[in-house]
Amino acid sequence: MEKRKIEIMDTTLRDGEQTSGVSFSVSEKLTITQLLLEELHVDRVEIASARVSDGEFSAVKAILTWAHEHGYAERIEVLSFVDNGVSIDWMVNSGVKLQNLLTKGSMNHLTHQLKKTPEQHFAEIKHIIKLAASKGISTNVYLEDWSNGMRNSPEYVYQYLDFLSGQKVKRILLPDTLGVLTPAETFKYLSEIKAKYPKLHFDFHAHNDYDLGTANVLEAVRAGIDGLHLTVNGMGERAGNAALASAVAVIKDFAPEVDIKLKESSIYKVSKLVETFSGVRIPTNKPIVGENVFTQTAGIHADGDNKNNLYFNDLLPERFGRKREYALGKTSGKANIEKNLQELGLKLNDADLKKVTQRVIELGDRKETVTKEDLPYIISDVLDSSLYEQKVIVGSYVLMNAMGLRPSATISVTIDGEEFEENAQGDGQFDAFMNALTKVYNKKKRRLPKLIDYAVRIAPGSSSDALCETIITWETDQKKFITRGLDSDQTVCAIKATQKMLNII
Repeated sequence: MEKRKIEIMDTTLRDGEQTSGVSFSVSEKLTITQLLLEELHVDRVEIASARVSDGEFSAVKAILTWAHEHGYAERIEVLSFVDNGVSIDWMVNSGVKLQNLLTKGSMNHLTHQLKKTPEQHFAEIKHIIKLAASKGISTNVYLEDWSNGMRNSPEYVYQYLDFLSGQKVKRILLPDTLGVLTPAETFKYLSEIKAKYPKLHFDFHAHNDYDLGTANVLEAVRAGIDGLHLTVNGMGERAGNAALASAVAVIKDFAPEVDIKLKESSIYKVSKLVETFSGVRIPTNKPIVGENVFTQTAGIHADGDNKNNLYFNDLLPERFGRKREYALGKTSGKANIEKNLQELGLKLNDADLKKVTQRVIELGDRKETVTKEDLPYIISDVLDSSLYEQKVIVGSYVLMNAMGLRPSATISVTIDGEEFEENAQGDGQFDAFMNALTKVYNKKKRRLPKLIDYAVRIAPGSSSDALCETIITWETDQKKFITRGLDSDQTVCAIKATQKMLNII
């Protein structure tokens, strides 16, 4: 049985640009259009509103120049207005071949905004459609506020659809302008309309004010809709439009009778580009494209993934050009650690794996950020710490660094069960710490090694709040040796490395 085809029209560059604070440049609009059509394989792209600005005109002209050269002109759409032909002149000059004419889909809007009768409105629309055709421009028609129209003035909506059924229009576009529809209403209204006008092409345009955009898209598909309007990352006015990634995944997984030709594996690439161009960050828990949505955090989930993929669903990250990750933190178990070690090509015995897992949990309890790249450092720190007996413990310390005063440190150190306290100043906090420690060891008539090299590094790709490792080279009369300390604070790293030195000498 042949699947029913549904068109996907992306309106990120028109309706999505109504996101507060968002304005795409000419080159950005052209790049996004090219990716949507050639990489993502959407059927149509609504790129702008007519008459908005000189910048919008330049963007539309640039896009249409490219589109005409590559055979996409009939798939590029622009919102236009019932304005006695002003929009049409604008579109002719910019090369547009398909207008989405904005009209009134509810009696409330018609009466209070336009202050016209249905007959007057229909006559003006008929004139615009004929004028556009004479200029080589095809017409789709938006019924603005159609959803409230079906609730409060259905007789007007059907009167309007009767009128449009006799006009030369390619598609009728039904927007839930204020995002008020429930899924049950979406199915009911669209089913009725499709049954009454089976030969007309209808698009559904969902908004997300009640967070029902994706649910309404699915009900529109079930009702027999012919096309859907979506935006990348759910961009749009107020709470945004139905998100393209979520809608496509839902249709592919829950509406097998429907065929959409969009390329899922390119969704994430386009999503990240739009995030960069728009400056609007994708929430980390945004389905499909959010940073965390393919990350398992709980150790039991990672363990289940090792045992016949018990915590997988059909939303496999590879579908969308992504991969599954296993977070490291206080809820991590050995399975999480093992998954990350596998990616690094490392393997530990059970005893060492248990020690590393415990250290990761301790860091998570302190709300430290732990990444896969930090694991080699953690392993080195944990295994290094187990090589010697803890006879010297830096129990506590206070480091002071104030404007106009030399840094100072007050420390408490326990050596073979005997506790010492000292205070000292220095050229920096760690220097002050070492000066105080020297005082303690002078009391014990013992000499500390010389510090001959000091280096700090973070894992490749980590950020400023990541773990860092301090590597200190020490020298005594007999030898040179190295100790390492690991923490998110550079000075604390150095103190940890120093404590290891104290237990070695």
